[in-house]
Amino acid sequence: MNRRIFKNGLFLLVLIVAMSSCTKNLRPFTQNLYDDYRWTENDLKRIQFYLSDDIVMRRESNSGQSEIEGGEIKVVEGKTVEEVIIPKGTPGVFLFSPKSDRFAISFDDRSDELYLMFGPNPKVGDRYVLLASEWKRRGGKVTYGGKKWRVNYNGAWAGLLVDLKKIKKVNVKKSRAKGRTVD
Repeated sequence: MNRRIFKNGLFLLVLIVAMSSCTKNLRPFTQNLYDDYRWTENDLKRIQFYLSDDIVMRRESNSGQSEIEGGEIKVVEGKTVEEVIIPKGTPGVFLFSPKSDRFAISFDDRSDELYLMFGPNPKVGDRYVLLASEWKRRGGKVTYGGKKWRVNYNGAWAGLLVDLKKIKKVNVKKSRAKGRTVD
């Protein structure tokens, strides 16, 4: 009986160690991290980014319709509300950089036009967070898919995360000089 408990305990321990080595080590992507590693655009395209918080984008379009009844024009007002939700933890890819400290990141594989802009914010330790054309008390305006969207204020703090375990894997090529002699 004790041997069986020992085997089960050993199996459980091995399983826990194996599982913990597979977990992601997500950390905020910061300007310091970017500066330290001096990544090129090609390097950035190979990094898997993740979203730190939910982003909820909404846009309303007035789609007024008219009806003609008895010679009178009646305008029927209606609103169409579109909403895009990008949940926390969604993986994203780097598309391009219009400036040295601006990243276009896409979380949607349907089109390269569906991206958001991120950049460093000194108020939060230069973490790369969502950029908007303007931020007001209740939210901001972003461009997504060529259209203007409203983002609630919580979206202002949504930032980029990266798996540091994968990034810190460094390939070191070693060689040993054998020396040179005079002919």
